[in-house]
Amino acid sequence: MMSDIDPVPNDLVFAHDGLLPAIIQDDESGDVLMLAWMDHEAVRRTLTTGRVTFWSRSRREYWRKGDTSGHRQYVRGVAMDCDGDTLLVRVVQIGAACHTGTRTCFTDRDVTALVGDPSGDA
Repeated sequence: MMSDIDPVPNDLVFAHDGLLPAIIQDDESGDVLMLAWMDHEAVRRTLTTGRVTFWSRSRREYWRKGDTSGHRQYVRGVAMDCDGDTLLVRVVQIGAACHTGTRTCFTDRDVTALVGDPSGDA
């Protein structure tokens, strides 16, 4: 039986569109797997089911990772950032996290950037 108490923290800050970013991280390796969007209901479902649920901005519907692909995400921990406007969801990832079939969405897409040197700062 589900509790009537809302598990979503009151100090979680959603943007004007009702969404916040959720960074998905592999609990074992620490790899950042993907970023997706959650509204209040997606956060509630994630916190109460042990499976990650997102809000699809393009399809305008909820999607639970893995329901169609089989590439599931099982929640191991959830943390808010210091401003309360981003979630970090640590998961056990079964299969690929990315819709392209790769383990992470951050594969082979490096952007050229000047590498900083902390010893050279004045």
